[in-house]
Formats: sequence, C-alpha cells, structure tokens
Amino acid sequence: MNVAVIGGGGREHALVRKFSASDRVETVYAIPGNDAMCDVAEVISSISETDFEAIAEICTNNQVEWVVVGPEAPLSEGIADYLEARNIKVFGPRKEEAKIESSKAFTKNIMEKYDIPTAAYQTFTDYDAAYAYIESVGAPIVLKKDGLAAGKGVIVATDMDEALSGLDELMQDADNPIVIEEFLEGEEFSLMVLVNGSYTHAFEIVAQDHKRAFDNDEGPNTGGMGAYAPVVHIPESIRQEAVERIIEPMAKAMVEEGLDYFGVLYLGAIVTDNGVKTIEFNARFGDPEAQVLLSLMEDDLVDVLEDVDRKAPFTLTFSQGFKVGVMLASSGYPGDYTKGNPVDFDAVREKSFVSGLKRDGDEWVTSGGRVLLVTGEGQTMEAAIDSAYAHVEQVEFDEKVLFHRGDIGQHAINKQ
Repeated sequence: MNVAVIGGGGREHALVRKFSASDRVETVYAIPGNDAMCDVAEVISSISETDFEAIAEICTNNQVEWVVVGPEAPLSEGIADYLEARNIKVFGPRKEEAKIESSKAFTKNIMEKYDIPTAAYQTFTDYDAAYAYIESVGAPIVLKKDGLAAGKGVIVATDMDEALSGLDELMQDADNPIVIEEFLEGEEFSLMVLVNGSYTHAFEIVAQDHKRAFDNDEGPNTGGMGAYAPVVHIPESIRQEAVERIIEPMAKAMVEEGLDYFGVLYLGAIVTDNGVKTIEFNARFGDPEAQVLLSLMEDDLVDVLEDVDRKAPFTLTFSQGFKVGVMLASSGYPGDYTKGNPVDFDAVREKSFVSGLKRDGDEWVTSGGRVLLVTGEGQTMEAAIDSAYAHVEQVEFDEKVLFHRGDIGQHAINKQ
C-alpha cells in the first residue's frame, strides 16, 4: 500500500522512517517533508501541509490508503474533515475533535464537566480581570495561551513579576483568551494513546520531555529540547492510574459530547500528592517523544493503525533498553534566531531526526528553531545518555549558532 505523512519536522521524519520499514508499504509520500526524508520517502516539498486540495489530489492519484497527520496546524484547520469527505482515510482527529489541543478552554471545560483530574483554572478575555485574579491568588501560577502556540504558549511563573509580565505577553492579542491555572508540583510524563471513539490503547511505556530551554529546567518553555523512554522510575501503577482516571473517562466524555475522536491523543500528566492529574492534551504525537518512542516500537505501524481502526485488542512491543534524544536548536530559540548556518551530521544521520535543516548545494544548513534530534541507546539509562551525547559530539557546527542541553535524561539517573 501507499501511505502519506503530512508535515515536515522531526516527528514526521520518525513516522516516515517507521512506515518505510514496513513490508506492507510500497511508497511513503512526505508532504511537504524535508530534505532528510528523501532516502525513505517521496518528498513533495511544493505542497504545504495546509493545501488540502493539492494533498487530496496527490493521495487520490497515487492510491494512498492511509494519511497520517503529524502537526497540529492542519488538524485544527480541518484536514481530516476535508480528506475524509473525499473518501481518503485519515489517522488524525477532525477539526472539532482537534479542539482538544487548539482550545485549552474547550478541553478544560470538558474535564471540569466530567470530573477528570486537572489543575484548577479560570479563563479570561479581559486583561484587568486576569490581572486582578493573579493578584488575588499569587504565584507560582501557570498562564496558557488558549490557541496553538507550537509548545511555547505556556508561562510557568514562579513569582509575581513573571506572572504579570507573562500576562502582558500572552494578552497582546485581545481576541485570544488565556487560561490561568494553579501550579502543580510533581513528576511529569508523556503518554501517547491511540483513540477511536470510546476505544483507547495507551502505549505500554511512558516518556519524559524536557520543555525548558536550558540545563536544570531553566529558561523559557520550548517545543521540546529532548526526551527519553522508558521512564522506569514512574511505576506501571501510575501509568495505569492515568489510563483509568484520565484517558478512559476523557474518551467517554468526548463521545458524550458528540465527538468522534480518531487518532493519537497525547496526555501530558503529572504525579501529585493527590494522584495523577492532567497538564495538557495534544491531538497528535508529541515531538520529540515520537522520535524516541517510534524508534523503540517493534510493531509494524500499519498493523497498529488497522487494529485501532477495527477497535481490535493488541499489545505494542518495545525493544529492550533505553532511548535518549538530544535536540540541537538555533541560538536564540525559542525567540529570534538566524537561518542558513551549516551543520554536518552525516556521521550520525541514521541516529538523527531532522526538524529544521535543508540542503543548500552540497551542505546542510539550518532552516528552523529546533534543528536536529540526535539519539542514543543502551541497556541502561547511563549508557543511553552516553551514547546520545557521543553522537552529538560527532555533529559539526558552530557553537555560536546552535545550542543544546547537557542534562537530557539526567533526572532519571537522579531518581534511581
């Protein structure tokens, strides 16, 4: 069969590789893809991820049986609705269901209605009301932009100065609501769940992302500076609690609300003194968690999608050992940064997933904020960390134009 992957980042690079490894897949179409996918897919860079008409034409003309959507933007704009209306099968939620990510207020309201554990919150469209609320509850406190923000629309304010400056930043657009939440203390983790209506299959292992830009979880929030899996210091009982108290009730709640979710549901959760609570939901695979988890998954992804489509029971198999991914990012990210800086990663290309690189003649140059996830593996967490950073050392770049965290996975060592 033929498969299409929508998107052009590292998550999509991982999806393309996974599909290309399937004996059941003849051709993978990456739309728009990136230059690093050319060895495993037919890259159609001339079509954007939101040009639904052109995507539909490509899929129809090439007898594509599955379209898998990576990023949140085309999902929130209705790519699944558009393609399904043309009898093209899509793994990814429709526009209304994708509001689980595109509107934090929408999702919080469902969780409140169905008593799904999450942080206490208030939604604001009025600056003065939000200001007064922050002054009344104090810090630490969490401020979230209601719409999509590529993982950067969250401010965890540890004091009042940060909270009020964050309010100024997030409410520059008066038409965009913000959600203000209580700050939750505890251990965070990411759980990927395959959903078809009330049917759910949660991944058998969890991952941990590193959101902050710099070591020791300092600096601004980003789209993710690294990830690792499995997280063995979070016991199976916690994963199961998340499934029973959050995932299954949320799937049933969406059905009750007249929604029909089909795709990946990303749960960002936190282990508190009062049990597991929801930090966020996303309507797609996490990035960079997907790169790590799909590398560990031994199953054929086509078989998995078809099992979910049929609502059939199955078990995912993950390879033994640990996987660690370290993100190289452009200096200045998540703020302003320059593009066009050369990077040589040929020595570790098979261990890397490209987010923001493109070909320029005979060399690779940067084209985004997050540039390259370099991975390593090992039978112990220590070995996987050492492997990942050894591979980072093999990437050639000017240290003035790229940076990375030096402590990805170290938290797992500290928790042993």
